[in-house]
Amino acid sequence: MPRQSRIDAPGALHHIIARGIEGRKIFEDDQDRHDFVKNLGLILEQTETACYA
Repeated sequence: MPRQSRIDAPGALHHIIARGIEGRKIFEDDQDRHDFVKNLGLILEQTETACYA
């Protein structure tokens, strides 16, 4: 059974997660995690997107 379409309306909130398959780590080390957060911050600024947590 296919999943339902996402709601894509102005002002809609989305819950986004990043996790590895079968509980695997998604970051090799602290530097890898730092780079991810830094890049995420840059993308949020460029796209004027709010991140609440």
